[in-house]
Amino acid sequence: QVQLVESGGGLVQAGGSLRLSCAASGRTSSSYAMGWFRQAPGKEREFVAAISWSGYATYYADSVKGRFTISRDNAKNTVYLQMNSLKPEDTAVYYCAAAPRGGTSYILRSREYDYWGQGTQVTVSS
Repeated sequence: QVQLVESGGGLVQAGGSLRLSCAASGRTSSSYAMGWFRQAPGKEREFVAAISWSGYATYYADSVKGRFTISRDNAKNTVYLQMNSLKPEDTAVYYCAAAPRGGTSYILRSREYDYWGQGTQVTVSS
């Protein structure tokens, strides 16, 4: 089992920045691909970004490409999401997710992730 805890959410003005963190605990000796998803009120959960276990491969939703950066520090069992140039439409609860997968593969589909955090609220005011 792996437990994921997100932090770093909050209220920010449009154009501002936030950095989300996702700390993993438990069975962290295995290799995990990680991802970030978000869910706005009244909408389905959507993919934001993914990163491979190695950290060399990343993938972003078109809506955040060029503004968000996903990274990881395996020594700290932590994944980050740096969010710049935030827009009101980025307002959502952000979730991190983990799936056992090593190497340079990332995962885009939510159903392929086995573990989820509780989420952290990001609110961007206009």
